[in-house]
Amino acid sequence: MSSKPQKIGLITSTSYVIGSMIGAGIFLLPAVLAPYGSISFLGWIFTAAGAIILAKIFGNFSKIIVNKSGGPYAYSRAGFGDFIGFLVAWGYWISIWVSNAAFAITIVGALSFFFPTLDSNPMYRVLLALSIIWIFTWINTRGIKESGKVQVVTTVLKLVPIFFVIIAGLFLFSIENFPTFNLTSESNFAIFPVVAAATLYAFLGLETASIPAANVKNPEKTIPKATLIGTIVVALVYILSTFVLFGVLPMDVLAASPSPFADAAILIGGDFGGYFVAAGIAISALGCMNGWIQFSGQVPMAASQDNLFPKIFKQQNKKGSPAKGIVIGSLLTSVILLMNLSQGLVKQFEFIANIVVFSNLVPYLFVAAAYVIILIERKIYMNSLIKTMSLGMLGIAYSLWAIYGSGSDTVFYGFLLLLLGLPFYVMMKWNRRNE
Repeated sequence: MSSKPQKIGLITSTSYVIGSMIGAGIFLLPAVLAPYGSISFLGWIFTAAGAIILAKIFGNFSKIIVNKSGGPYAYSRAGFGDFIGFLVAWGYWISIWVSNAAFAITIVGALSFFFPTLDSNPMYRVLLALSIIWIFTWINTRGIKESGKVQVVTTVLKLVPIFFVIIAGLFLFSIENFPTFNLTSESNFAIFPVVAAATLYAFLGLETASIPAANVKNPEKTIPKATLIGTIVVALVYILSTFVLFGVLPMDVLAASPSPFADAAILIGGDFGGYFVAAGIAISALGCMNGWIQFSGQVPMAASQDNLFPKIFKQQNKKGSPAKGIVIGSLLTSVILLMNLSQGLVKQFEFIANIVVFSNLVPYLFVAAAYVIILIERKIYMNSLIKTMSLGMLGIAYSLWAIYGSGSDTVFYGFLLLLLGLPFYVMMKWNRRNE
């Protein structure tokens, strides 16, 4: 059963971009970057510039391929055909439902601040995580408008504690706490790629406004605006929050902190500040999960409409939602959680991150390359051939650097993931030929 697609506007689309990028990572990254010194800001600026280039490419692509959902999948397939399109959809889809396991783990970890028994009882931890996943699965099967409402609310709520720390932290800012440029014994040239690579994960999700394109009002206008606005807002939040925390907390405290935002908030507002930030971390991860659960149905639906995924994924309910695809994704997320019942939170998150990063970076590379190919084939030059080609080549160069910077373990797990999809692709082609 299907119906006329529900439509979302600029505010909701922008919320998907911001909400999908700002997860729990921002609450920990300042501590990760602290041992390197203020050279970290060069890493943020470099990565933000690369993200804005990719955001511009995705925005321009949405003007060329209009009303076609799938985002990275749709654009990669347009440039390279079914095989590359399938690999992008396959890896991206798996990264979504695996990521949702990471978000569930993060949410439970944040809630353990309020309920310490969650730390010591893995059964309670998993049951709570599963409950959260299925509540948000139900919300997303009710249509993208319902999902979008939740996304707007959680995006606003996750920004509140971050801005609280940024603004209030300025009054406690001390230049004495601020680190020198390079705190390591390595050269600036050697450390710069390290800090830039450390910030890569924080910008994954910039493409999300393009994924439900068929459900977006005036997509050729809305998607470019939402993608660029969302990416710029997130970049500013990341840079400003790191700057303030570097000036509020001494470097030895910051580098050793498991939750630097909470530590800063406690200095600002006592125990209340700590609870406030812990709640913000949980809401932040909830917002990410909400958006990615929606996309766990949208991406395979787009591939299924092109006969590259099983037909079940393109079925929609009376709300126009790819409900069966969403449920399948959440079932797989639940399996990931149950498989890791006995593992520690950190170990689970590290393994999940290795899979997710590569599965997001490869689509960026193919989209940037497809952008150049499509523009040449269709002779669409977006006002200036030199500017357009330069944008595409910069996107390719940045994506290659990002893949390299993600590390050998990430590349290994990512390639393994793509190889596992080959038999599935052959099976789909075989079924299509014999229909």
